[in-house]
Amino acid sequence: MFRGRRPVRPTGPWSVDRYADRPMTDPLRFDPGSYDAFRVVGRDYDADTRTITLRYALDDRVEFVETIAFETPPGPDAGPGRSTGAGFERALLHLHVAAGTSYYKTAAPRQVVVEGESLSPPELDVYHRLYDDGLREFAVTNGLPVPRPVAVTAGRGVAGHPLAPEGLLRPGLLVPIGGGKDSMALIESVRDLGPRLFCVNPHPLILELAEEAGLELLVVRRRLDPGLAALNAAGALNGHVPITAIVSLIAAVGAFVHGYDTVAMAVERSASEETVTVDGVAVNHQYSKSREFELLLAGLLQQTVAPELTYGSALRPYSELAISRAFAGLTRYHGTFCSCNSAFRQGAGPADRWCGHCPKCRFVGLMLAPFLEPDELTAIIGTDMFADAGQVTGFAALMSDVDKPFECVGERRESAAALRLLASRPAWRDSAVVAALADRASSLVDDVDLDALLAPDVTLSFADPEVAAAVAALLAVHR
Repeated sequence: MFRGRRPVRPTGPWSVDRYADRPMTDPLRFDPGSYDAFRVVGRDYDADTRTITLRYALDDRVEFVETIAFETPPGPDAGPGRSTGAGFERALLHLHVAAGTSYYKTAAPRQVVVEGESLSPPELDVYHRLYDDGLREFAVTNGLPVPRPVAVTAGRGVAGHPLAPEGLLRPGLLVPIGGGKDSMALIESVRDLGPRLFCVNPHPLILELAEEAGLELLVVRRRLDPGLAALNAAGALNGHVPITAIVSLIAAVGAFVHGYDTVAMAVERSASEETVTVDGVAVNHQYSKSREFELLLAGLLQQTVAPELTYGSALRPYSELAISRAFAGLTRYHGTFCSCNSAFRQGAGPADRWCGHCPKCRFVGLMLAPFLEPDELTAIIGTDMFADAGQVTGFAALMSDVDKPFECVGERRESAAALRLLASRPAWRDSAVVAALADRASSLVDDVDLDALLAPDVTLSFADPEVAAAVAALLAVHR
């Protein structure tokens, strides 16, 4: 955490305008430019409490300590002695490096040093992508260059790493959930395969959805260093981190703690589209959800953690539009699910749901609208967004090459296709938003595009054929 007793004196060439109101003589001002290296220092695992402790530092002046606790006790079939050995230790290492992005961004120095480790070239490649591609949105919003000029090095140099022995993990299916329609569509598709659900720091909404689904939920508690907020207030940089990578690696560690060999994410193929291009460089809010990163991480886990560990997204072959078509028929979840970030913000109450005015609300509403009546969608969101002319600009941004929001929203052409569909529906076509944007949407997509969006890309199918077939059966049902 930030050590207020050791004042950080401004010695670096930092000149971001946002700190202009802080006198350069203020001894407690945090100066991001004064740090040379972010250090991934050490970690421990307490098997009795199932708690991981992760330690980091900026140079030798600022220290961070994070804990991650597997709150749900493992069942009797998890198997003894699995939270030991080379595979488990490597899973902890990968999580340690990924979770470090939450602290690295306070200063974003050019060096990341993983101390006490020898790393293979594939490991270094994945780590570099986390600290470059995974933090490009953070860089853009803080006026920093992309790609990120960051080097990740190993304290003991580059070396090969032997494969972990097979047979460490027992068969089992895990589905991480986040409270949105994609999670619930995946849960329903694989229900007969006996999945367990998984969530880090679950909001009451997640607990309610798990109860509604009637499936076991494995709970993990991640506690960030308590001094991080004070550091941000003192002038540290802040912004988006590759959170899906962190959650995925917590799930990989959990494979040893709880005993399972398959992690099926609920990420659609639309997550691979860049949010914006800056000087020819792609910047994707959802980089750690992208197909590119998924393949990198899946390969890393099988090479260094456990050959039998299957990781990926079971929804990858499908667009947001196709998933929404299936979810429209899952009415049991319509009153409970939520994708609005307002519901999950710090300080939000258990009853908080859709705000009806943010990019996530607009996008989810737009994906569902072609398959629901206006009153059905209004019952979900709580307001008729399409009747509000003041929301036209926000909906238009979902199709924009310039203004697409830094949020988990789908492809531009998906939004255009949904508006094209709504323009053909008497119940929707005269609403303020559809009437204003129908012509623009129709100029961007045609019926061929619409068919392509609603069809699965089987080349992206999940590695486990049983899971892939179960998902295909649900997604093939048209409402």
